[in-house]
Amino acid sequence: MKSILMALLLAGAGVGAAPFTPEQEARIRELVRETLVQNPAILDEAAESWQRQQEADYQSNLGRLIESRHEALFESAATPRLGARDPALTLVLFTDYNCPYCKRFDPEVMKLLERNPRLGLVIKFLPFKGESSNNSARLALTLWSQKPEAFLPLHQTLMGKRGMLDDSAIRTALKATGHESLRASDESAREVNINLQLAREFGVQGTPALLVGRQLIPGAIPYEQLEQIVQAELGAPR
Repeated sequence: MKSILMALLLAGAGVGAAPFTPEQEARIRELVRETLVQNPAILDEAAESWQRQQEADYQSNLGRLIESRHEALFESAATPRLGARDPALTLVLFTDYNCPYCKRFDPEVMKLLERNPRLGLVIKFLPFKGESSNNSARLALTLWSQKPEAFLPLHQTLMGKRGMLDDSAIRTALKATGHESLRASDESAREVNINLQLAREFGVQGTPALLVGRQLIPGAIPYEQLEQIVQAELGAPR
């Protein structure tokens, strides 16, 4: 019956083929319905085939996008960079200081860096959660540009604050890390805008999200799964 279905679907596909009569069209619809009722697995096979094709198309498009935006993703001097100086693999973390999932995921990513000395990490702030998300991101970016070695303590202090940040919490974090006089630079605003543009291009609509090779992983996945994905990517031929 599958061969009948295919023949019916392909019938008349040739150039100049005569159109079906209404009676023929009705009979074709009837045969198609009978075939699907008698062989429901055809729908599952079609859905699986469509899903595989969609995934293949997505991966292909993602690969091309990574290549075209390589400089903005991996080479911006305004982007905080941690881990190996000459990494075998560089991860891209999209994050937000006001995101509760980011606050849980960030220590897992840092643990991953500690346990895998061949890894690098660049951090792209996406201030999706209000003005304090933007303010804290810009301050962290400013400190990175002025004093890179001081970035991580401030980053971890801001990430470690439970709940949403407010002006008082941000000032407390700056004071605790010795940067009370820090003011956000104009360059930090430009960097945030670039990050938001990257998010739009890559379809990142929430945080955290992590780019591992040519995989874009949404959400705060468990550490064991994260380690497995990274090890597979490190072992992949290049």
